[in-house]
Amino acid sequence: MYSQEFYNKLLSMALKNGGDYADVFVEDTNDTVLLFDSGKVKSINTGLIAGAGIRVIMGGKSVYLYASNADEQKLLNLAETVAQAVKYDKRGNLGDLTPVSLSNAHNIRILPSSVDLRDKLEILSRADTAARDHSSKIQEVIVRYWDNSQNVTIATSEGRLVNDKRIRTRLAVTAVGVEGDKKETGFFGPGKALGFELFDRYTPESIAEEAARIALVSLEAGAAPQGKMPVVMDNAFGGVIFHEACGHALEATAVADNASVFCGKLGQQIANPIVTAIDDGTLPNEWGSQNFDDEGMPTQKNVLIENGILKSYMVDKLGSLKMNHPVTGSGRKESYKYAPTSRMTNTFIAPGNSTLEEMISTIDNGLYCRNMGGGSVNPPTTDFNFAVAEAYLIKNGKIDRPVKGASLIGKGSDIIQNIEMVGRNLDYGTGMCGSESGSIPANVGQPPIKVTGLVVGGQEGL
Repeated sequence: MYSQEFYNKLLSMALKNGGDYADVFVEDTNDTVLLFDSGKVKSINTGLIAGAGIRVIMGGKSVYLYASNADEQKLLNLAETVAQAVKYDKRGNLGDLTPVSLSNAHNIRILPSSVDLRDKLEILSRADTAARDHSSKIQEVIVRYWDNSQNVTIATSEGRLVNDKRIRTRLAVTAVGVEGDKKETGFFGPGKALGFELFDRYTPESIAEEAARIALVSLEAGAAPQGKMPVVMDNAFGGVIFHEACGHALEATAVADNASVFCGKLGQQIANPIVTAIDDGTLPNEWGSQNFDDEGMPTQKNVLIENGILKSYMVDKLGSLKMNHPVTGSGRKESYKYAPTSRMTNTFIAPGNSTLEEMISTIDNGLYCRNMGGGSVNPPTTDFNFAVAEAYLIKNGKIDRPVKGASLIGKGSDIIQNIEMVGRNLDYGTGMCGSESGSIPANVGQPPIKVTGLVVGGQEGL
C-alpha cells in the first residue's frame, strides 16, 4: 500500500526521541456476517476495516496510536505524535527494511469474496432446514455465517517488512429443543482458515444436525451428580479448560508482570509426565493459524510443556524485553485499533497412547464430558469453573445415562498434574479468545483425557 521508503520514514520519525523498537501495522479487512433466525434472514452485514497503528517500545513500556483510513499525511502526523509521547535516553538501531516472505501454508480454493451472497444465504437456509428436520422437538434455530479477509503489512525497526493475507470462514448453529415445559439448547460452530470450501469439510447439514443432537440429549438428561470424582473429557473443545486455565497463564502478558502461577518455573515439572502441550500457529488452514504474527514474526510451533516439564512461554516483543526471553511468534491482536500482545493460536494437549474406551473402563463412578460449554477463570491463580454442555454418567466402566447441569471446578495448575490418561484422537474446537489486544480466532484442542479427583458441581450425589 505504501512504499518501502515511506515505512522507513515513519519508523525513523517514531524513534526520533528514543525507543528500543518501533513497528507500523497497516490493515485492510473485509468481512461478511449473516444471521438467519426464525426461518428467515434476520440481518446481512458487510464491512470494511481499514487503518494503521504505530508503536514505540522503550524499556518495559510502550506507546501505541492508531488512525482509521490513514493516508500518508495522517500516518506522518501519527508518527510525530507517537514520538512526542516518548522521552527515552536510548534509541535502537533502525535496520534497513527487507521484505520477508514465506510459502503460504494456508491455501484458499474458493475466496469468500468470489461467492455470490445468494449462495451464502443458501448455506444458512440449508442448515436451518436440516436442524428442524432432525426432530419435531427442534423448535428454534439460529444460524450465523461469518467470513473474513484480512490483509496486513507490518514494518519494524529491526528491518522486517511483511505482507500477510488471512482468510477465515465459520458457520455456527444454535438449535433449541422443546418438550413440554423443558427447553434445551445445542450448539456447534466449526471454522477454519479456509474459504467457501469449508463446506466441503463440514456441510451445513452436518453442523445443524450436531447442534440439534446436543439439544435433544439435554432434553432427556437427568440431574448431574456433585462431588469429587474421576472425569473423562472428550477431544476438541474439551481443550478449552487447558486454554483458559493454563494457556493464558503461560502468556507473557501474565508472566512478565509476575501475575502467573507458572512464573520462574521453566525447566520444572508442572504436569504429569504424560502431558505435552503445544501452541502451533503453523498448522495448515486451522482456525488460529497465520503465516506471520502481528509483529511480523513467522508463527511457529511452541512446545510449552514436554513430558510434564515447562519448556517455554508464549512471548511477544514487549514481553521479550521484559523477560529476556526469545519472541515466539505469538504477538497477536484483533485489528489495527489494538497494540499486539502475547496470545495463543492453536493450543492443544498432544496425543497419548490410550483410547476413550480404555479410560471409561477404568472408572466405576464418574463423569464423561463429551462437549464443554463456557466458564470463568482467574488467570493469576488458574481457578476455573466451566459448564459442561453434554455429559454422561459413567457406571461400572460403561457410559450410563445423560445428565445436565454439570460444571467442573478446580485449578488449571492442579488439573495438569492430575491427568492420568491421554488419548490418541486429537481434534480441535473453534473459539474466539478475548484479552488485552481484543478478540482473536483461536483453536483449543486435545485428545480425550482422564482426570482424577476433579470437583463436579451438580444437583445430586453420585
